[in-house]
Amino acid sequence: MSARTDVFEPAVRSAVMRRVKGRDTGPEMKVRRLLWALGARYRLHRKDLPGSPDVVMAGRRLAIFVHGCFWHGHDCARGARTPKSNTTYWTAKVARNRARDASAAQALTDDGWQVETIWECEMKDEAALRARLAGVIGRC
Repeated sequence: MSARTDVFEPAVRSAVMRRVKGRDTGPEMKVRRLLWALGARYRLHRKDLPGSPDVVMAGRRLAIFVHGCFWHGHDCARGARTPKSNTTYWTAKVARNRARDASAAQALTDDGWQVETIWECEMKDEAALRARLAGVIGRC
């Protein structure tokens, strides 16, 4: 019998991971609702732009990424957490995500876009998030 560190069988773990959404997540929907309430109109997930930003306001040349702290390696408590199983894989995975995010943001900036990254942990203070989004929209 092999030693497993995962609490789930491989088939169950696979099913759990398949349910992790890449778009239309709770944090993304919250940002979209706040933007709409502020009068902003936008397009979603433009594949013709580097990194396929979650929210795009083409007229303002504004691209907004909504990142989960764990998946994108934020420096908050949740993002700094390292899984106890398969640590090597997850450390490399998050590092690849961070490199990809930085590359996409740089490419957008080089093309004249303003890039905003909103982290999942910033969703806790809705008033501050609303003020930040209003400021971003006002600058563009």
